[in-house]
Amino acid sequence: MKGIDVSVHNGKIDWQKVRAAGIDFAILRAGYGRLASQKDERFVENYAGAKAAGIPVGAYWYSYAMTPEEAELEADVFLSVIKGKQFEMPVYFDLEEKKQFDLGKEKVSAIMRAFLERVEAAGYFVGLYGSASSLVTHTADDIKSRYTIWLAHWCDRTNYSGAYGIWQHSEKGKVAGINGNVDLDIGYKDFPTIIKAKGLNGYGKEPNPPAPAVEDGITVEVTVDGKKYSGKLNKA
Repeated sequence: MKGIDVSVHNGKIDWQKVRAAGIDFAILRAGYGRLASQKDERFVENYAGAKAAGIPVGAYWYSYAMTPEEAELEADVFLSVIKGKQFEMPVYFDLEEKKQFDLGKEKVSAIMRAFLERVEAAGYFVGLYGSASSLVTHTADDIKSRYTIWLAHWCDRTNYSGAYGIWQHSEKGKVAGINGNVDLDIGYKDFPTIIKAKGLNGYGKEPNPPAPAVEDGITVEVTVDGKKYSGKLNKA
């Protein structure tokens, strides 16, 4: 699956042209930081445009959190921004500031867990965005095994050996309907089917169909060894 990820920095997007160009999914920046005013200015517009074009969407939140408590505040704002919307693709936590990495692997991983666990508990299929290097040096193994990974590695062939569901392989893509460069991604899992089956990201689980009603006194006929037998079936 071919995808893109976009934000306000990509300007106004013609989503019908994007769909016609063969794009199968889009990950939209919902915002950054821990204030409601930091919602991406084109998130609502991009969400509506992609949906109207029939493009499955996900979302991500850019972090500046320096503690688990700040990460929880960011998660709460993120949840308020995406409330009432449906996402066929995962929603992601994007941590990549140098000052965050300077805290060291243990503290960075604690920040990641705080955000991921809070969003997961709210009913979302949540994942982590990270570079190949940061996933190795600053991300605990339990996080990488529990949550889906969106790998950022701008090259023709990544040498990252860990598991990942989406690979962001370029920041200089060209796609009809978008002015200038755009990030390009490749998806390796059928996330829409997985997410809908789990009833996550705004998609409630489909209720089980009711059992067919059985009327009292209905006649049932069966054939055994060539002989026909009939009788009446009553409710228990």
